[in-house]
Amino acid sequence: QLQFVESGGGLVQPGGSLRLSCAASGFTLDAYAIGWFRQAPGKEREGVSCISSSDGSAYYADSVKGRFTISRDNAKNTVYLRMNSLKPEDTAVYYCAAGLLCSDYGSFFGSWGQGTQVTVSS
Repeated sequence: QLQFVESGGGLVQPGGSLRLSCAASGFTLDAYAIGWFRQAPGKEREGVSCISSSDGSAYYADSVKGRFTISRDNAKNTVYLRMNSLKPEDTAVYYCAAGLLCSDYGSFFGSWGQGTQVTVSS
């Protein structure tokens, strides 16, 4: 059974940092592109960042470029999202999912379960 477990969220002040983790079971993450998505209350889910399976290329939404860094540790079957200089507008539930290409978020599959809550507030 494919399963994603997101963790590392929390409450942080504006300008603070968090590192999210995406652990997978039932398959190996390095066979897929892995994306981080987020959904804020009343808004549609959006792709935040993605790391390719082929060469580890990283992609970022304009809203997080320069502040977020995606990475993968194949030995731990885990993908991370380091988030710096957090802003209140980054507040959302964050999810990870897998797909074939970072250019095709629509094809990604994930647990889309609890995710991990990130709240940026003073």
